[in-house]
Amino acid sequence: MKVSGFTFVRNAVSLDYPIVESISSILPICDEFIVAAGDSDDGTTELIRGIGSEKIRIIETKWDPKLFVHGAINAQQTDIALSHCQGDWCFYLQADEVLHERFLPIILKRMEEALGRPEVEGLLFDYLHFWGSYETYQKARNWYRREVRVVRNNIGVHSWKSAQGFRREGRKLKVIHSGAQIYHYGWVRDPKIMKRKQIALDSLHHPPHWVKSHHPDEEEPFQYGSLRHLARFQGTHPKVMAERISRKNWEIVPNPKVKHRHNKLSVRFFTYIEDKILHKRIGEYKNYILIE
Repeated sequence: MKVSGFTFVRNAVSLDYPIVESISSILPICDEFIVAAGDSDDGTTELIRGIGSEKIRIIETKWDPKLFVHGAINAQQTDIALSHCQGDWCFYLQADEVLHERFLPIILKRMEEALGRPEVEGLLFDYLHFWGSYETYQKARNWYRREVRVVRNNIGVHSWKSAQGFRREGRKLKVIHSGAQIYHYGWVRDPKIMKRKQIALDSLHHPPHWVKSHHPDEEEPFQYGSLRHLARFQGTHPKVMAERISRKNWEIVPNPKVKHRHNKLSVRFFTYIEDKILHKRIGEYKNYILIE
């Protein structure tokens, strides 16, 4: 069995993406790792080369501004990386997603078990969305709980919409659970850099006038709002994140006046009902078909 890792990235240095940690977290179980490296202007491609692994193969790409609508460029870049994968299974991580080392043998075993089952088209992962710091994470119902991150190769799988998941000939993939969890650090940054990252992200999904109207002051630090209703993280972070976490030199100043959706009373109320009473999400969007 051969395993390919793959991802896409652009301007990870200036936007403070943990791309080195992300790649390094699954590199031990990958036979190769394909990176679609966009036309960065901050040394991102050189940073990836600096990992120094012979497994890593960089495909240099140029981002087309015409695809900066609804995140289409993200899907295109994901598909470019996937098209160069040669493994039986292809393990996808985005530039702000990291896997804890304790899950590596579990995932490898699941891949081996599913290799001879053609009905299994991918593996599903739970998500832990950190917000504002490495000690707090999101638990509200408006945050996605699961996504497909391992797909079977050479069956016509493509990235879907803004590269949050995958489809095969337009239909959802049939998957089994990986038994593992992805640590998502996309919302843990110095507030000034987080503002820069948010503008960059919005620019891939909305026209310039929308971005300008929603970010009139590009220098204003990102406001994380109230941290009161977040969950406290009691576990351990992946070892590859240790140095990055030790370098943290900023603090979040909670601002209750800033109302993110997860802090709305209605969202918190329904989250409580679903978590404590129903033990399931009502109307949850699932871009997959769980067959086991």
